[in-house]
Amino acid sequence: MIFKKKTKSYDLDMNNIPQHIAFIMDGNGRWAKKRKMPRTFGHQKGLKTLIEVTQACNEVGIKELTVFAFSTENWNRPADEIDYLMSAP
Repeated sequence: MIFKKKTKSYDLDMNNIPQHIAFIMDGNGRWAKKRKMPRTFGHQKGLKTLIEVTQACNEVGIKELTVFAFSTENWNRPADEIDYLMSAP
C-alpha cells in the first residue's frame, strides 16, 4: 500500500504495521502565529490534520491511537483560548 502525502509517496510494509501509535499535538498556535493568523486557526488546522491521520491509520489497520491534546500546562492559556479548545467538536 502506498500513502501519498502532498508530493511524497511512502511505501508501507503491511506486515510491519504498529498496533498502537501516540501523537502529541503541539505547535498549532505557533504554526498559526507564523502565518499571522489567530491561534484558533492553528487549532482548527490541527484538528483537520488529526482527522486525516486517524482515517489513514484506520485504513492501514492500526488498532489504537493515543492523542495528547491538552496538558496541565495548557490551563495557563488565556481563558478564551481554553474555552475554544474545550468546545471544539
